[in-house]
Amino acid sequence: MTEGRTGSATTLAIGSVAVALAVLALKAVAWRLTGSVALMADALESIVNVAAATAALVAIRYSSMPADANHPYGHAKAEYFSAVLEGALIIVAALLILNEAWGALANPHAPEQARLGLAISAVASAVNAAWATLLMRRGKALRSPALVADARHLWSDVVTSVGVLVGVGLVALTGILWLDPLLAALTAANILFSGGRLLRESVGGLMDEAVPPPTLERIRRIVASEAEGAIEAHDLRSRHAGRFTFLEFHLVVPGAMTVRESHDICDRIEAGLKAELQNAVITIHVEPEGKAKHKGVPVL
Repeated sequence: MTEGRTGSATTLAIGSVAVALAVLALKAVAWRLTGSVALMADALESIVNVAAATAALVAIRYSSMPADANHPYGHAKAEYFSAVLEGALIIVAALLILNEAWGALANPHAPEQARLGLAISAVASAVNAAWATLLMRRGKALRSPALVADARHLWSDVVTSVGVLVGVGLVALTGILWLDPLLAALTAANILFSGGRLLRESVGGLMDEAVPPPTLERIRRIVASEAEGAIEAHDLRSRHAGRFTFLEFHLVVPGAMTVRESHDICDRIEAGLKAELQNAVITIHVEPEGKAKHKGVPVL
């Protein structure tokens, strides 16, 4: 299953590089035809897409490596580094776009061959939208932070591209030249927001953020229902690392219970949790009843 997951994620990452290169070529042609600063900004973001897709491919290949002596928990967190890099590249692209927009405000000009340039840019945006939809669905199914981050970035690109298309069309129709650099600046602002959000989420993964409260509540219910024969579970801790969810807690059992009986309870709990959470890594520390804290998860 792991090999299949890795192969599928790698194929998608390679596809992302190919799509990013194709979209970049289309947007570069649209920009060269029109001379529009807004379309230049759109093309510049596609350069970031190529770099980010390449980084995601490298990270996915590295994260699939098995655990070793130096990395006993595996290499899954490598995908978060890719997402952090992508967020940083997005911010750099936004700053470059703002610089170009500022210069164009002082010397605006009408776009040339606007109809052809906009048509080519529209095709590029349609390709991006279709790929982003596929990437988001498969990335979530494979629990790949790198693929999900790439999909979110592409959706941000699609939204800004649509805004740019509408705006440049208005420039061509109305002759209001300052709309072009204004749209470039608005594109940069949206990219900055997207990059900041991506950085926050990625850093959260690197910092071992706990699972979301709804997921934690489901975990507590499963432990309570599957631990029949035990007394309580306490000190429940969780964290994400790429596609893996790590869980650990203490399970208090009657002092007279045999090792086999307590082990059977642990097996039931693990089976229930793994049915709910894909790729769960579970550690249960069994304790005698004298260690009960009378808090945490009471057994039903």
